[in-house]
Amino acid sequence: MTTARHRTTARHPTTIRLPTAIRFPTTVRLPTVPAAGSLLGATPHATESTGAYEATGGYARAVAPDELLRHLDACGLRGRGGAGFPTAVKLRTVREHGRRGRGTGASGEPGAGAGAPVVVANGEEGEPGSVKDRWLLRARPHLVLDGLAHAAAITGAAHGYVYLSDPEAALRVRRALAERRPPLPVKVVETAPAYVAGEETAVVRRIDGGPALPTAKPPRPFERGVRGAPTLVANVETLARIALVAARPELRDAVARSTLVTLSCGDTSPVLTEVPYGVPLRTLAAALGTSAPAGALMGGLFGGLVDARALDLPLEPGALAAAGTALGCGAIRFLAADACPVGAAFDAVGHLAAESARQCGVCVSGTAAIRDALDRLATGSAGPDTVERLHGWARGLPGRGACGLLDAAAALAGSLLRAFPGRVRAHLDAPCPVCRADTPARNAHRPTRLTVPVPAVTAPPAPTAPAPSPPTATSPTAT
Repeated sequence: MTTARHRTTARHPTTIRLPTAIRFPTTVRLPTVPAAGSLLGATPHATESTGAYEATGGYARAVAPDELLRHLDACGLRGRGGAGFPTAVKLRTVREHGRRGRGTGASGEPGAGAGAPVVVANGEEGEPGSVKDRWLLRARPHLVLDGLAHAAAITGAAHGYVYLSDPEAALRVRRALAERRPPLPVKVVETAPAYVAGEETAVVRRIDGGPALPTAKPPRPFERGVRGAPTLVANVETLARIALVAARPELRDAVARSTLVTLSCGDTSPVLTEVPYGVPLRTLAAALGTSAPAGALMGGLFGGLVDARALDLPLEPGALAAAGTALGCGAIRFLAADACPVGAAFDAVGHLAAESARQCGVCVSGTAAIRDALDRLATGSAGPDTVERLHGWARGLPGRGACGLLDAAAALAGSLLRAFPGRVRAHLDAPCPVCRADTPARNAHRPTRLTVPVPAVTAPPAPTAPAPSPPTATSPTAT
């Protein structure tokens, strides 16, 4: 007869390496595409000045708004905030709602919103494994502001906002606004960091003076947003890519089909880089220095878990969606060969449960239930109905909350069951030595285990006041 000890040896990893909070700084790697077509620019470790940005074609207005919209349509640029919605469609929808609101629509119908549209650069990066948005605002604020101005020109917006929670990024953006006045009023709005704070209705609610918490939909911001006006809430990487297309329309396809990715794996130094669509996930793991990963946590916490076989998938939104996962915000956390996917799922759902806005009872109870079930699996105390319950929650909970947090938790549970059924069964047979040994580290680092540090970006020198002119005979200071 096979003993429980023998089953444990056969079905669980015997080499234990504990996942911990990331201790190493994030590095930025320049892509192979030309700098003119890259968001990373030529000096990714220093804040770009106005002059340097203008030297690359920034702030030029050679492309009219309607022509730029046609370019964005033609290249198929999609949003980089997570959902991947077509950018041109979003811009056009906000513009049309604004025209109806002013009584200039073709049908003459009154609009749902009031006043001219509003544009918002959404830099609140709630996904713990992503750093791209905060890096962009720190390193290339002019690129983001230029994209915001182009979006305003297309939609007819009269006011703009930069919405964020990173104090260092706020300083860089305010300095960039002082260096070069934008063509429309732009205000920086800061909020407390939270997973749900970047959800589009939470963004509108916070800008309007309320808490950064999601609201029921409809209406959506493009219908009724900031101060009741049609509002474009666009991720800062999306806006940066709009600016690149405006400056270099001939590179529009390359700009649209490249993306920033944040790569991490346990205690390996994370990497922020830019890659073209189509690169296999396995190639990205090799570039990170992760040999033979067991799988990955995709799209921040939005794309769920995939196993090692999925690492041959290309980094392309359609291909990933067809395989049941997602690119999301471009954050990919690879699982080391000796890591436990059950523990990874528990970490991710535990983070979501802690970040719940606590506005929807089904979200509070649902995320907690999934977390506790995964905790029982990880500690070897799960009952025979645990897996059946997880299956039920994965099928029944999506779409029942005011935002996507509950959906992400349910998707994580479902992806674990699909991608690693053998590992899940093994946890029912006997305690997992990896998860059991990892419990003290998990409890000590629960808030930070999934967090990736923002790459260091050198601040520009403080502007110096011009030297006073010597008094002259006509000067009011002359004596």
